[in-house]
Amino acid sequence: MLESVGTQSLPRFRFVHAADVHLDSPLKGLAGQDGSAAELIRSATRKAFEGLVTRTVEERAAFLVIAGDLYDGDWRDYQTGLFFVRQMGRLREAGIPAYVIYGNHDAQSKITRSLTLPDNVTVFRTRSAETHRIEELDVALHGQGYRERDIDENLARSYPSPIPSAFNIGILHTGLGGMEGHAPYAPCTLDELRKKGYDYWALGHIHKPEILSTDPYVVFSGNVQGRHIRETGPRGAMLVTVEDGAVNALEPLHVDVVRWALVEVGADGIETVSDANDRVRTAIEQAVEENADGRLLACRIEVVGRTPAHSALLASHEDLLAEARASAAGLGDDVAWVEKLIINTDLPANTVPDPALAETLGEIGLARQDEALLRDLKEQIAPFVGKLPAEARDAAESPLLRAAMDHDFGELIELARPYAMARLTGHEG
Repeated sequence: MLESVGTQSLPRFRFVHAADVHLDSPLKGLAGQDGSAAELIRSATRKAFEGLVTRTVEERAAFLVIAGDLYDGDWRDYQTGLFFVRQMGRLREAGIPAYVIYGNHDAQSKITRSLTLPDNVTVFRTRSAETHRIEELDVALHGQGYRERDIDENLARSYPSPIPSAFNIGILHTGLGGMEGHAPYAPCTLDELRKKGYDYWALGHIHKPEILSTDPYVVFSGNVQGRHIRETGPRGAMLVTVEDGAVNALEPLHVDVVRWALVEVGADGIETVSDANDRVRTAIEQAVEENADGRLLACRIEVVGRTPAHSALLASHEDLLAEARASAAGLGDDVAWVEKLIINTDLPANTVPDPALAETLGEIGLARQDEALLRDLKEQIAPFVGKLPAEARDAAESPLLRAAMDHDFGELIELARPYAMARLTGHEG
């Protein structure tokens, strides 16, 4: 942990910067899924955090920083808190302290249960920013947690001034000005952070790891475990090496146990549903080889492009999904898992539509203006979508299902046109 280097007066040490653990967060896309892969995905945030603690000990880090959103929200029961206490106990045995701030998901007002934490854990207060010193390392950590979920004030502005001669770390959960569509909690600017005079800013809230500045270092560590298809690629934390009072090295610690990947399958050359199954199987195998890195690869398959089998693919969507999941399962336990399969194809550009079919589809289009039909659809569909479990509603990405949940039945009819065509013209490949 603490190392002496030659005759240097300043210590050389390493620390781990993590954020956005979201312990026990329900990963999306699991509704109705079972098997060992689905169970691994359900427990992924815990297993990734266990891995983070293990790597922190193995790397002989001097301390661990968690920059907000340790929890995904209020605990369902005390097991979430007990899990965290056990992991902090492992750090305590290794002589490693942890420094934690609350973020928008685990703001003080949202967490109604609490447990006494081991004495190696320091949680920053939420009323105002404060500083904690690690005297033997000459380190000063400055931070403030969230009192409420929606913090719209610039917290960084009131952070303490840097302590001369110390290595100063600012710990902040922020969206800066609203990066990547994230809510602009605790808004501030990169220029403000750079001018503060700290040596390293350990940021949380943005789930994609990113180094915004190296003079000084301003870093989003990213989340510890990707939770859905919009969080593809490696996830984990940052291992920071400090030497002579400055950052000497910064490297990612990949601790995710499930890796998400969007697998695109080109439709060019697909003539039948059987061709599509073969193409999907090959694409899954290639994605595992290129992206999994020994982890379970959670895939979303998207078939794109123009093919004469367009109608047959749409009509066979359920069969294609089942075959894709079988292909993934056939690679072995916990190698690959298919969350969803999307058919985003069209007919070749030179396809001449059948006149009778074109007339039928035109009549379907006119149906969206039939008020009696729209009322009937509402009476039949609205009660069904209202009974969908919350997980299924939150995870729904199908435009058809979204239109039904929004009670936009005119749009539902319009979106159904290609599926109607598939049923009218589709054939088994």
